[in-house]
Amino acid sequence: MKAREVKRAKLIAKYAAKREQILSEGNYDELQKLPRNSSPIRLHNRCKITGRPKGYMRQFGISRIQFREMASKGLIPGVKKASW
Repeated sequence: MKAREVKRAKLIAKYAAKREQILSEGNYDELQKLPRNSSPIRLHNRCKITGRPKGYMRQFGISRIQFREMASKGLIPGVKKASW
């Protein structure tokens, strides 16, 4: 799944300028001809460690489960274990 997300990110970057140009012109028929995975909406945030799509914490770039494990081990500075 991580490799698929990387592939989508590359497609988004490749077609970003073309997509902007088509949208500014308002030519939606041309927009339909672009690859589906070139749309930024199809990119999903995933945990950088496990690739988990749910429970993603944007500030850290990891899932809530990984955040909790790393905080318990003391790998994230400034985080104190309360009552989890």
